[in-house]
Amino acid sequence: MSAADTTTAKVPPVRQSPPSGSGAGTPAPRGKSTSGAGIPWLLLAPCLLVLLLVLGYPLIRLITLSFQKFGQPQLWGFQEAESAGLSNFTNILGDGEFWTVVLRTVIFAAGAVIVTMVVGMAIALLLQRVSGWVKLLINIVLVASWGMPIIVATAIFKWLFDADYGVLNWLLSRLPGVDMIGHNWFASGPQGLAVIMLLVVWGAVPFVVITLSAGLTQVPKELEEAARLDGAGAWKVFRYVTLPILKPILVMLTTLSVIWDMGVFPQVYVMRNGHPEAEFQLLTTYSFDKAFVVNDYGTGSAIALVTVLLLLGVVAVYMRQMLKIGDVE
Repeated sequence: MSAADTTTAKVPPVRQSPPSGSGAGTPAPRGKSTSGAGIPWLLLAPCLLVLLLVLGYPLIRLITLSFQKFGQPQLWGFQEAESAGLSNFTNILGDGEFWTVVLRTVIFAAGAVIVTMVVGMAIALLLQRVSGWVKLLINIVLVASWGMPIIVATAIFKWLFDADYGVLNWLLSRLPGVDMIGHNWFASGPQGLAVIMLLVVWGAVPFVVITLSAGLTQVPKELEEAARLDGAGAWKVFRYVTLPILKPILVMLTTLSVIWDMGVFPQVYVMRNGHPEAEFQLLTTYSFDKAFVVNDYGTGSAIALVTVLLLLGVVAVYMRQMLKIGDVE
């Protein structure tokens, strides 16, 4: 074997490309499959249809009635419904009583939401520091109170705050120098609405506690421990570590609480025996009275539509906050 044979590398033959027209060796382009794009809509169709029937038609009917003059003659078919234009809205917007009810509703909802969130957060934080069986017992109590029907809870609160047989008056009268026997908590609007607010908070706190407890399990313990090692106290750990992580949940809970508390109806209606006085009127009961007590369904529908618009404003704020949170993340 010569030196040339040992040093010369064998070069593999060059593979020639197939003719351009034959198409051999070139993968065929795949078309985009669109067969599965409509499956989610097909699965959602029954739910959307039910929502359209249950929510869509009443909302359209509400909007229609708010622009009509509609009373008992129109309800029983003795007269045709007449178009009222914007008169229903101009009447309620120019009525001082309506704005008093709006202000009372906003104050009531704001107070209920603030107390609910503060108490719910406090209980959720305390549940993180108790033993397992205590936490289980408290969760059972919370779920039981949350599942109690509103009518039953209202009847219990009526008994607790009764002027003659109320347990609360009896307990307060046991304190030195306090005489609450025969005290009527519903003699004035502020006191009566405070009692109703406690009822609303009592029914809303379990949901807030359970949701926040689930959120607190997602807070990394390493971050809290690192903050404590850096000298942060309990408040600073909560303010700068726990609270930012819980912010999406808090925004959601606050928005839902505002919507629910702005729409409070059975608590006021049952607590006042089906006839809420002027000092107890909220937007829901005020709309109900205008429609079914005064038999002015057009005005009642206009008030209800204004309430819906106010709640849509709350939903818009919620969506804006969630988008901001999404951009930050």
